[in-house]
Amino acid sequence: MELARSGVSRTVVLSNAYGARNQRMAVFCATKDTRFTISCIPPVPETTRGEAQFTRQLAEQHGWNSVLVVSWQYHLPRARYIFSQCFDGEIIMRPVPRAYNLSLAEWEYVYLYQTVGFAKAFVQGSC
Repeated sequence: MELARSGVSRTVVLSNAYGARNQRMAVFCATKDTRFTISCIPPVPETTRGEAQFTRQLAEQHGWNSVLVVSWQYHLPRARYIFSQCFDGEIIMRPVPRAYNLSLAEWEYVYLYQTVGFAKAFVQGSC
């Protein structure tokens, strides 16, 4: 939202796999601002690949040749790979600005999860 408010884009697309279950997402999805439009889309499947697929469809519908993807810092490399499998245009990646105070076990889980996710994306190939 901050990027849109600063004029980076007139369109904000939020991946909303949570529906009404997540109050914070509900607030973001209900935001009204005359400077940009907000769309909240549930990805199908509920994965990064699903997000990349609906982004490709939106890009085709609206004639976009670039997208800005914002995600948590340790997901960005895998997200870039998956989006590049689905979208031919320019992909700009930006991390969500926040601190990560994880335990060693949590860091190990993040590393393992992202590594397995990369392997899965590689096996799946192009969208």
